[in-house]
Amino acid sequence: MKSMGIKKPRLAPLRSDWGFKPKLIAESLIFPDFIEKEKLIKLIIMSIYLFWGEDDFAMALAIASLRESSLDPNWESFNYDRITPDQSDALMQGMTQAMTPPFGSGFRFVWLVDTTVTQQCPPELLSQLDSTLSVVPDTTVLLFTTRNKPDGRLKSTKLLQDKATVKEFSLIPPWKTEDIEKQVAQVAQGLGVKLTSPAVQLLGEAVGNNTRLLYSELEKLQLYSGNTGKPISEDTIASLVRFNTQNSLQLAGAIRQGDSSKALGLLGELISHNEPGLKIVATLVGQFRTWLWVKVMTDARETDDKIAQAIELSNPKRVYFLKQEVKSLRLEQLQQALPRLLELEGSLKRGAQETSTLQTKVIELCHLFR
Repeated sequence: MKSMGIKKPRLAPLRSDWGFKPKLIAESLIFPDFIEKEKLIKLIIMSIYLFWGEDDFAMALAIASLRESSLDPNWESFNYDRITPDQSDALMQGMTQAMTPPFGSGFRFVWLVDTTVTQQCPPELLSQLDSTLSVVPDTTVLLFTTRNKPDGRLKSTKLLQDKATVKEFSLIPPWKTEDIEKQVAQVAQGLGVKLTSPAVQLLGEAVGNNTRLLYSELEKLQLYSGNTGKPISEDTIASLVRFNTQNSLQLAGAIRQGDSSKALGLLGELISHNEPGLKIVATLVGQFRTWLWVKVMTDARETDDKIAQAIELSNPKRVYFLKQEVKSLRLEQLQQALPRLLELEGSLKRGAQETSTLQTKVIELCHLFR
């Protein structure tokens, strides 16, 4: 955990007076805290887990917490099995190890890294998986991890969904600023960092959906605040937190204003920071789709509550600011922008030269909004 640049999460002790050895479910693992007996609703005896998603850092925290709460440090070298996909018999080896009792005290921890079992699973492996998952001893913690979304059509995926605790670790889309702010507030609370509401919003703007950066900045703020107990203000965030002033949402704003010079400058900065072209386009598509929904429903005189529901905003008060952003725009402009962005996405996926293709389409979109 030291290499991640953050402190180890606090783990719940295994209470012998509970009558069993509980394991934390993944929702508690991300930001664990000492768990009281009355919080048993957050505990589960099931010893099989499936973690999936592209937020590698958040997943790594959950894995480290699950591993630390399961293994006795004195017996870790005997009871920890990390099985990588380059081994031809990875699944079979994992099933065999899962059935092996632990040495000494603690659990046996079996981790199948980057498993393909939720993407493809031959009948013979499915049979082995089915027979093993039903009888995994409660002295074993069996963990499957993958970056890819499980294929819900596969029998192996359905089997894991039935037998395992499944936790998604997907990155929050950059345009879902409200969800990013919720994540900031949740992680800050878990780390004991008090922030004012404006500070939460500003920190969310600074780190975006980068979980690793969020933890890094909060650790710095934790050291700064010490034991004062006072909430950290917006001004403190502005002075201490490193801001990447160029992001895809600002690029969307420059395009909406028809400012091609500013948009190309922002695009250049994003490319120089190695921001993937498809990620830039995904943010633009999400933002322009939101603006289109707001414009259509505003013209139809729908209430803010209905607009918020349509664009998945839990706070209808945020709709006011979105209305202001699209107030001067024509509906036709937004309707024409989305197909062009999707065309851009298709070009990049087909292997078009990234920089020139992005620049050409950004100029075209800026002209559309003039």
